[in-house]
Amino acid sequence: MRRDPRVLLMTVVESADAIAEAVEAITFDDYCKSRLIRAAVEREFITIGEALNSLSRIDSGLFIRIDQAPRIISFRNKLTHEYDRVDDSLVWGVIQKSLSSLRAVCSDLINSLPPEPG
Repeated sequence: MRRDPRVLLMTVVESADAIAEAVEAITFDDYCKSRLIRAAVEREFITIGEALNSLSRIDSGLFIRIDQAPRIISFRNKLTHEYDRVDDSLVWGVIQKSLSSLRAVCSDLINSLPPEPG
């Protein structure tokens, strides 16, 4: 059975929201000092990367409309396989520079899809 691209895009939106909520009231220094917040944020980025990777396999047309997707998948791989060398400033930079636009693109794509058959 083919996975629904809406579910994958919604996963990205929900994980982006979780990251934004986790860091909304903290500074970069607070982020660096909190292992719990760093772990939660990194986990959500891994989830985003997995969802985008799955989307690339089931609907390449949607995938190519997300400019940041290849970089986010690469970022996910770094978080997963190079966990001992994660640069907190890199993660913070992705949050500050890319997260809201990624969320907006995925939300727009969800809204552009035809209604589910039903």
